[in-house]
Amino acid sequence: MADKLRAQQQLEQLQTRYVGVGHADTTKHEWVSNVHRDSLASYIGHPAMLEHFSVAFNEPQERVRMQFVDKMIQPCGPPKEKEEI
Repeated sequence: MADKLRAQQQLEQLQTRYVGVGHADTTKHEWVSNVHRDSLASYIGHPAMLEHFSVAFNEPQERVRMQFVDKMIQPCGPPKEKEEI
């Protein structure tokens, strides 16, 4: 029983520390947005990947970096309206 409680406490601690881990009330849109933001941040943070994208898009690296930063605002578009039951 103590192991289950300890595992639950560790999960709650992770969820408060890292936003991308999510929690029971995380919507699909929030989760996908977090995944996209993490990916874009990784692309920006790794110069080799950024160079790869800039060659693929035929754009300067700084322009691609700024496009990725702009995409991080709403990577998946606005959230859908909740349907009321």
